[in-house]
Amino acid sequence: MNVRICHVHEIGWRTAAVRRTVALIGCTVLVCAVTGTTAQARPRDPARQTLPARDGWASQGTGTTGGSAAAPALVRTVTTWAQFRAALAAGGSEPKIIKVRGTIDAGADGCDAFAAPGYDFARYLADYDPAVWGYDQVVSGEQEDLRAASAARQDAAVKAYVPANTTVVGVGRDAGFKGASLQIKGVDNVIVRNFSFESPLDCFPQWDPTDGDTGNWNSEYDSAVVHGATHVWLDHNTFTDGAHPDSSLPTYFGRIYEQHDGELDIVQGADYVTASWNVFADHDKTILVGNSDSAATAAVDRGHLKVTFHHNLFTGLVERAPRVRFGQVDSYNNHFVAGADYSYSYGIGMESRLVAEHNAFTLPDGIGTGTVLKKWKEAPVTAADNVVNGVRTDLIAVHNAQIPAETLQSGAGWTPVLRTTVNRPQAVPALVDHGAGAGRIH
Repeated sequence: MNVRICHVHEIGWRTAAVRRTVALIGCTVLVCAVTGTTAQARPRDPARQTLPARDGWASQGTGTTGGSAAAPALVRTVTTWAQFRAALAAGGSEPKIIKVRGTIDAGADGCDAFAAPGYDFARYLADYDPAVWGYDQVVSGEQEDLRAASAARQDAAVKAYVPANTTVVGVGRDAGFKGASLQIKGVDNVIVRNFSFESPLDCFPQWDPTDGDTGNWNSEYDSAVVHGATHVWLDHNTFTDGAHPDSSLPTYFGRIYEQHDGELDIVQGADYVTASWNVFADHDKTILVGNSDSAATAAVDRGHLKVTFHHNLFTGLVERAPRVRFGQVDSYNNHFVAGADYSYSYGIGMESRLVAEHNAFTLPDGIGTGTVLKKWKEAPVTAADNVVNGVRTDLIAVHNAQIPAETLQSGAGWTPVLRTTVNRPQAVPALVDHGAGAGRIH
């Protein structure tokens, strides 16, 4: 027997499923089923690889090829934030490949580099202390204006806009971004692979005393935003808060000084997105699909926001994995590992049509299975063949029994067909935990 193993991940482990697959007699076998990659030959350079056929919503229609057809002049390797943004701007919408070597810090000069002259955080706290300002009106005045000006300077510095027909790929195991926000906005055909994203810190959160009963600090900047874009593939990335988890942030006015927003937002009519083999870790408000219930947003989002999540690891999160409004979302073969601060995984929002199947959930003692689903608005959901701590569980039935005030309707009204390999949910933890995240593709 002549057997060849296709190593999609740079790891040496073998699962029982792979051993069974390769135990074929009298033939030559090319095995790529572990990561859902088709058995067709693919370029060795991941920068030239395209999304496989039928691999989630991003394969719909024209598919997602990114910059795979880039001419040599539009293939660049960068090591700094300035080089990265210059490479994005070069060549317009011609196919391009940008390879990133090492970790790039978009805010390496620190928050002081963005501060507008005259902005004084101590003065800001004194001016808007609820004991002085109260809770009845939003903040205004000189220091708020200077805070907004400082925020605008950071916004201009830390965002990078990815054009159409582009592949952005990390080189090796240590490529990544700190303090950066990748904006995939209003374009088509983008691939982002093999990066460790450390969530950007908002240097200038705004105090809103009218947000809730006791006010809140509100921040900006997601690690990646898909805004009105189509055919986007996010693969083998790791999203974390890195050296600045929420637990490290201070408290002012009795509220955490929140400097994080989300890890990934898919909003404003974005469509045909596949997020595969990523790690989303140690974060609060993680992923939004659709960012508002408003009539204006509904007019843009309704009929769009078609997104697939498969073989992702969600670990140590609080909520929004994802929270869905309007979207037709397929979430399968993901592993959810709850931590002590866990609130929920799937948020069922306005007109959402979520299908959550063949997933695995690892919940510690004290966290009820009914909390996996969270009802925000009346919308049907399909949740079949999922396991909780290894036991097949009807998530909707358990939710409705444990939280009868938030009864969910079963049946999203559609059946996903754009899937490659679908693994048994019992096999998902081993597959995903060993295969997801940056540094695990060739």
